[in-house]
Amino acid sequence: MENEQKYTENDIQVLEGLEAVRKRPGMYIGTTDIKGLHHLVWEIVDNSIDEALAGYCNSIEIIINKDNSVTVKDNGRGIPVGIHPKTGISTVETVYTVLHAGGKFGGGGYKVSGGLHGVGASVVNALSSSVVVTVYKEGKIYEVKFANGGKTVQPLKVIGDCEDNRTGTTVTFKPDPSIFDTVIFDYETLKIRVRELAFLNKGLKLTLRDDRDEEDTTGDSFCYEGGISEYVRFINQGKTPIHEDIIHLEGTEENVFFEVAMQYNTGYNDNIYSFVNNINTHDGGTHEEGVRRALTRVINSYARKNGMLKEKDESLTGDDVKEGLSMIISCKHPNPQFEGQTKGRLGNSEVRKLADSVFSTGFEKFLLENPEDARLIVNKAMLACRARNAAKKAREITRKSDLQTTNFFGKLSDCKSKDPKVSEIFIVEGDSAGGSAKKGRDSMTQAILPLRGKILNVEKARLDKALGNEEIRTIITAFGTGIGEEFDLSKLRYDKIIIMTDADVDGSHIRVLLLTLFYRFFRPIVEAGHVYAAQPPLYRIMHGKTRKYVLNDEEKDKYLATLSDAVRQKAEVARMKGLGEMDAEELNETTMDIEKRVLRKITVDDCVSADAIFEKLMGDEVEPRRDFIVENAGYAINIDI
Repeated sequence: MENEQKYTENDIQVLEGLEAVRKRPGMYIGTTDIKGLHHLVWEIVDNSIDEALAGYCNSIEIIINKDNSVTVKDNGRGIPVGIHPKTGISTVETVYTVLHAGGKFGGGGYKVSGGLHGVGASVVNALSSSVVVTVYKEGKIYEVKFANGGKTVQPLKVIGDCEDNRTGTTVTFKPDPSIFDTVIFDYETLKIRVRELAFLNKGLKLTLRDDRDEEDTTGDSFCYEGGISEYVRFINQGKTPIHEDIIHLEGTEENVFFEVAMQYNTGYNDNIYSFVNNINTHDGGTHEEGVRRALTRVINSYARKNGMLKEKDESLTGDDVKEGLSMIISCKHPNPQFEGQTKGRLGNSEVRKLADSVFSTGFEKFLLENPEDARLIVNKAMLACRARNAAKKAREITRKSDLQTTNFFGKLSDCKSKDPKVSEIFIVEGDSAGGSAKKGRDSMTQAILPLRGKILNVEKARLDKALGNEEIRTIITAFGTGIGEEFDLSKLRYDKIIIMTDADVDGSHIRVLLLTLFYRFFRPIVEAGHVYAAQPPLYRIMHGKTRKYVLNDEEKDKYLATLSDAVRQKAEVARMKGLGEMDAEELNETTMDIEKRVLRKITVDDCVSADAIFEKLMGDEVEPRRDFIVENAGYAINIDI
C-alpha cells in the first residue's frame, strides 16, 4: 500500500533525564490541577518527614512566599553533599536531577519512608521554573540552583559557614505555570494536611506560614505529644464520648510499628481513618482488616462471657461494633505494598496478624480493667444490632426494582434513556417547581423527583428511622444503589444527581438536609463526583429583545457596565422568582439547559472536616452550632427576615 506508514527504530522516542516528567506529569503527581500543585509541597515535606521518622528531625517549617513559591525548612541531617560515585556530580544535585535517586531503596538511608519512593525531589524540580536547595552540614552552608524544569544553573558550592553548627535542608521551589492549571497555593488545603502530619508524627513540630498575607504573619504551628490520641480527640470535638479515656494501643514486630487510638461517642456514624507511613489508605487494607476483625471478636467474646449476649442471641456484626466509633489506625512499614487503582489499600499480609494481635491484646485488657466503660460500649453495639435488624425489614420496601410500586408511583418522572452515563436526576423542592421542571426538561436524559416538604435530618437518626421516612425511601428507590450493607455504586441509575432548590433559607435548609443524607448514607456517590447543586440566577436583565440572566450582584454590575448609558437606563433588572414561580421556559433556560446552566459539583476533599461541619450544624449538640452562628453571623448575606 502506498500510504502505509513505516514503523521503525526512528519512531521510538527516548526521553532523557527529567523530560519524561514534563511530558507526562500526570504519571508522577496524578493531575496538573490544584491537587497536583499541592502534591509538590508534600513531596518535599515527605523528605523532611523521613528525617523525622529516622529520629534526626523534630521541626519542619513550610512558608508560602510572596511570589507564590514555597519554602520547606527542616533541622534534619542535611542531604549528603559529597560527589556521588555513580553520577560523578554532588549527591544533592543527583537527588534533584535523577529519577529514583534517594535514600529509600535500602543501604541504610531510611528504614521507613512515605512519598513516591525516591522520585519526589526530582519530580518537583522537573515541574518547577526554579528550585534552590540549601544544605547546612558539617559547619558549612551549601547551595545548588536549578531552573527551567530541572536544569542545573549553579552546581553545588559553599556559600558560607554555620557558626551554630546547624544541620538541615531548606528547599524553595516555584511551580512552572506552563505545566499547572493554577500556581496559586491554597493555605487551608495545606493547613489540613500539615495538621494531619503533626497528629501522625508524635512530637514533631510543623509550622505553616503565608507571607502573602500581610495581616497575619504568625501562621499556624502544630505539635502533638499525644500523637493519634489527640487526633481522635480532635475528631470527637462537638460529639459526646461515652467513655472518658481514649484507648491507645501500639506494638512493633520486625521493624513494623503499629498503633491505634479510639473512642466511642453517642452518635450513629463511624469515623475510621487509616494510614501507612503517613499516607491515607482510604481503601483500607490489611491493617484495617486486622483491627476490624479483632474489634468484632473481642466485643462479642466479652458480651457473651459477661452474660450481655445470651446463647440464643445472634452475634454482633462489624457494622454494629463500629457505630459511634472514632478511630485512627497508623502503621509505619519499611516495605509497604499498596494495591488498588488509586494505591489506597495496604496489601502486606503480615500486617493483618500484627494489627489483630496488638489490638485484641490491648483492647481485651482495657475492657477487663474498665467494666463500666465496657458495659457502655457493648450496650451501644447491641442497640445498633437491634436497629440494623429493624432497618433490614424496612429496606425490603426499597429493594423492589419496579419503579411503579404503589408508594413510588406519581413521584418520579423518569427519563427515557436507560444509560446511566447520560442520565441525570433533578431533586426539586415542591410540586410546583416539579411541574415546571417536568415541562422544561429534556425528557430523554433528565428525570425529575419533586420532594414534598423537608426530609428527615439523618444526623440525628439511625438507618432504621431514616428508612421509615417516605421521601428518603423514594430517593433510595430512584437511585437504585440500595443502602447500608447492600449499597452498590455500580447500580447508580444517573451520572448526575442535581439538587435544585430556591436560593432562600428554606431552599438552603432542604439542600443541607439532602447533603447530610448523601454524605452519611451515600458517601461513595459524593466521593465519585455524582452530586451537584443547581445555581439558579439571582437577576434577569432585559433590554430590547435581549434577555440576560446573571448569578449574583457582581455579575449584574459587570454586565450592566458593558451596556451604553442609553441602553442601561432603559434596562429592566428583576430579584428572580423562586423555582416554583418560573415557567417551564425560564426554568429550562436558566437552570436545566446543559449549554447554559451553572452547576456546582459537591466534593469531599477532607472527610474529617466534612464530618465535623455536618456534626456541628446538624447534630444534637446545640452549643457548637450556636458558637458557629455567632462567629459567622457577620458574613451572612441575603437573610430572610
